[in-house]
Amino acid sequence: MYPLTHDERRQVYRRLVRGAEDPGSVADPLADRWNFLMAAHVVGQYDPALHLDSHRRMLHLARASGDWHEAAGQALRITLLPLGHLLQRLPEGNVGRATVGITEAMVPPEPVQLLIDWAVLGTRIAGTRR
Repeated sequence: MYPLTHDERRQVYRRLVRGAEDPGSVADPLADRWNFLMAAHVVGQYDPALHLDSHRRMLHLARASGDWHEAAGQALRITLLPLGHLLQRLPEGNVGRATVGITEAMVPPEPVQLLIDWAVLGTRIAGTRR
């Protein structure tokens, strides 16, 4: 993961969330939305507010798509989130889905990492134009 300032982390996170809200015209918009949200989770998980927001958005997408297993997993993650932050037990690279263990550290899948790279680069380029 890139070292990010607090402001950069929030800007990168917002860029990824915007992508999840409107993935554009892609072959599988649901998969694309999940990829953007997983990338947002990886970036935001060390900031409690962003971390909660990423799981809230994942819960909403799971419910909207009728994925009740994922929705239950997100509800559990939202419940345990304060404890994870209190104990500082946040596994690096974890994408936040119900398909991976809550405490499982991982290397983000390539599509997720590419979105993170894109968002960080876009944020840093925009920062040089000020």
